[in-house]
Amino acid sequence: MKILAVDDDDSIRELLTLQLTRHGYEVLTAADGAEAMAEAPQADFILLDLMLPKLDGFEVCRRLKSAEKTKDIPIIMLTAKAEEIDTVLGLELGADDYLAKPFSMRELLARIKAVQRRSQPKQQEQQLALRLGDLMMDFAAYSVKLKGKELSLTPKEYELLKLFLTHIGRAYSRDELLTRIWGYEYYGDTRTVDVHVRHLRSKLAAAPDIADAIETVRGVGYRFQYDDPS
Repeated sequence: MKILAVDDDDSIRELLTLQLTRHGYEVLTAADGAEAMAEAPQADFILLDLMLPKLDGFEVCRRLKSAEKTKDIPIIMLTAKAEEIDTVLGLELGADDYLAKPFSMRELLARIKAVQRRSQPKQQEQQLALRLGDLMMDFAAYSVKLKGKELSLTPKEYELLKLFLTHIGRAYSRDELLTRIWGYEYYGDTRTVDVHVRHLRSKLAAAPDIADAIETVRGVGYRFQYDDPS
């Protein structure tokens, strides 16, 4: 797999190249937003710094996710900024995940693998059913069973669970969840999302590994992080 590492810091690009190559990845590099746009079509995966010369990471992400040739390339944002607005904006522009600097290579590699696992969500969504531990979700029958018993979910709880299960590891902002689940016409409070997630966790309580997999991403929203022991 070819990973494009985009950062204006020479030492970070060199470190990423060295470490990723050691783990079997082919690495391309870019030092600014213009180079990133030129190299992106050759990549299978992109690590994108936000603070870049020429074009910043937000604009690069927006353009890549708007172009037919590059819209499906997974992007992890790398940022030294801690402000919530930066992370939320990046996710809403289509980035698949984010990682704040400084980060460990172990964590970065884990995030890359997690994004890889969900890199073909359309194929996952076309499945007729999905089993995860003690949970069985039958998309054709619009039903969910936990430990063999039918689970009573509201339509919004069902759609939330389906989104989480078919995009394992993907972080979603509350606003993005409102758009995806409630629709563009919804102008309610983002606390609506928190309430539905809380109810969903409660209904999944009989399987703690599933309930606890719905993680709160502080200052952002939620992600479903599940490592299947099988």
